[in-house]
Amino acid sequence: MNPLLDLLNPYPFERLNDLLANVKPSEAHAPIALSLGEPKHAAPPFLVEAYRDPATVIKGFGTYPPTRGIPELRRAIAEFVGRRYQLTQGLDPETQVLPVNGTREALFAFAQAVIDPTRPGITLMPNPFYQIYEGAAILAGSKPAFVPCLVDNDFNPDFSTVPESIWRDCQLLYICSPGNPTGAIMGVDEMQWLIRKSDEFGFVIASDECYSEIYEDESSPPPGILQAASMMGRHDMKNCIAFNSLSKRSNLPGLRSGYVCGDAAIIEKFLLYRTYHGSAMPVHNQIVSAAAWSDEEHVMKNRAIYRRKFDAVMEILENVWPMQRPSGAFYLWPETPVDDCDFTRKLIETVNIKVVPGSYLSRDVNGTNPGANHVRMALVATLEECVSAAERLKQFMQESKYR
Repeated sequence: MNPLLDLLNPYPFERLNDLLANVKPSEAHAPIALSLGEPKHAAPPFLVEAYRDPATVIKGFGTYPPTRGIPELRRAIAEFVGRRYQLTQGLDPETQVLPVNGTREALFAFAQAVIDPTRPGITLMPNPFYQIYEGAAILAGSKPAFVPCLVDNDFNPDFSTVPESIWRDCQLLYICSPGNPTGAIMGVDEMQWLIRKSDEFGFVIASDECYSEIYEDESSPPPGILQAASMMGRHDMKNCIAFNSLSKRSNLPGLRSGYVCGDAAIIEKFLLYRTYHGSAMPVHNQIVSAAAWSDEEHVMKNRAIYRRKFDAVMEILENVWPMQRPSGAFYLWPETPVDDCDFTRKLIETVNIKVVPGSYLSRDVNGTNPGANHVRMALVATLEECVSAAERLKQFMQESKYR
């Protein structure tokens, strides 16, 4: 067996199951899970109808799917990215766009293609972070290095604290904006600073933008790495790769559909890797995906639902458990009045609400875990269920005298 497998850390939800294994949930309350970031809004009806179309299904079932993706999907993605990020020169759908089976699969596979295991290498990532980044780096033969996301920097990673010795060995940098679990949004200036660093040290930037279409201010969508590059006049997107999917944007987590786009030279090599990897998206999924990327109305309605949930939950909790409203994504990242693991167990016992301890989403660095004494709560359920959870949390905080 690959000995690097032994270096992988348990996944956060595996740890959560162990933490709660001997906890008896409150029988007075129906369970509410705020733990998993799985969208629960209904899939857009027009996409469901498209998926039921017999001609689409027959076409998908009757052919091996092209790894490069069908032209209609690559064009739809290129047009979405150009429109959404106001690119002054559009992406070439033939060379700069590659459909993938969701961002999770692609973010992991990307490290295997990009990292050179024959020389010392470091993969930089935020802390807390999406654990796929760490696992991808380890199995590619790279050493993960973590940049804390602290309140002093609005929960964005402060890359100015990274020493030059780390930058010299860095081969791959993962960023995530809006961030998981904090919802923090990186600015264009920060992204352009990283692009200049990549020029200096030659690493690749993998920008996880899967929460890009869930944000607070309708007039100010979160910027992306390709937008930052375009504003610098870098239309070749050198060393810049963006990842996104339809899971959060269109409430289609089960479709397993996303994209990778940017630097054509990197896309070419990643396509070669994926040709051997055998990860082509079924054609009927590609046809439906093209329709999803081409429509914005359902995305705007989706954002409005999340805003209503944040409005309701924050109003209920503001006087008993103050917390920062995120700029993007669908998570709350509040501080806990006691140890985050103890707090998580007590929530199940008392009000039957499941959350994720923040320390499970982070790594200890020099004795400090930036996720400690936080919990992640995903407002993915219905408005009614989120309101019910907030009412229970309010009662819990009051009766536990945590104020």
